[in-house]
Amino acid sequence: MSTVSTRAPAPDRPSPPEPPATRRCRREQQWPAYVFLTPWMLGAAVLTLVPMAVSLYLSFTDYNLFDPPHWVGLRNYTEMLTEDPRFWRSVGTTLLYVVIAVPLKLGLALGAAMLLKNLGRGRAFYRSAFYAPSLLGASMSIALVWRALFNDGGTVSEVLGSIGIHTGSWVGDPDLAVYVVVLLTVWQFGAPMVIFLAGLQQISPELYEAAALDGAGRWRQFVSVTVPMLSPVVFFNLVLEMIQSFQVFTPAFAVSGGEGGPADSTMFYTLYLYERGFTASHMGYAAAMAWLLLIAIGVITLILFRTSRSWVFYADEEGR
Repeated sequence: MSTVSTRAPAPDRPSPPEPPATRRCRREQQWPAYVFLTPWMLGAAVLTLVPMAVSLYLSFTDYNLFDPPHWVGLRNYTEMLTEDPRFWRSVGTTLLYVVIAVPLKLGLALGAAMLLKNLGRGRAFYRSAFYAPSLLGASMSIALVWRALFNDGGTVSEVLGSIGIHTGSWVGDPDLAVYVVVLLTVWQFGAPMVIFLAGLQQISPELYEAAALDGAGRWRQFVSVTVPMLSPVVFFNLVLEMIQSFQVFTPAFAVSGGEGGPADSTMFYTLYLYERGFTASHMGYAAAMAWLLLIAIGVITLILFRTSRSWVFYADEEGR
């Protein structure tokens, strides 16, 4: 009669220390990597870390670009949060823009990606055509053309007027001006579309076949297969687009003529930051606004990462 041994396995023995010659050889093999990384590290220090430190210092000072900075402590932050109504209007305009533009842009990008996935001939052409606005839309020239399209007598007002919808100038209407910037952003859906298309091509056709055998229609397959399997890509695009949307500047500057009008309806956060820093020469106040924006984006990004655990599905976690 055989018996099963109940003896506990022997504990793992600690690995012997590395010989000095091996450590020296490893260091000799690593130094070329540090040589190649040196230009990047110098660039990061000189062009990023040092300016960030200076900006943080200036946010606690009264600085007008001409006189030496004068330390004022938290006065810029308290004035911003308690005494500046235009600051809060810029926050509200930016939040409205983010809430509307990001879902519309991602929804259009996902819809176009699903159409291109099932397209046979001409996929490369349409993918390039849809991606082109993402390359051109951030330029000032395209933003000025967009302003002309929605201005009084522009193409949009003329076309809408021909079918009985008389809106006049969108750019001059406080209720419509922000949507000119929204539509310009949504038009640039090509970059997230390409990422969605790559994610869709990684979903196994066997999953759709199994869902079809179970009687699932197109909509059910989209909800039960496409959305869960594509959720990491959705999360990636959501984080990127949210960060970019909070920093929108060029379209708002072009559409409003750099003034945030009419009636501050296009006074986005970054545009107000630019106005306070470079028009009013309150550089310390602008630096405080920049750091508050950085903190807000960091907090929102952290919330997205925390909540992603409940809706983002990773295929490699299925068996855990």
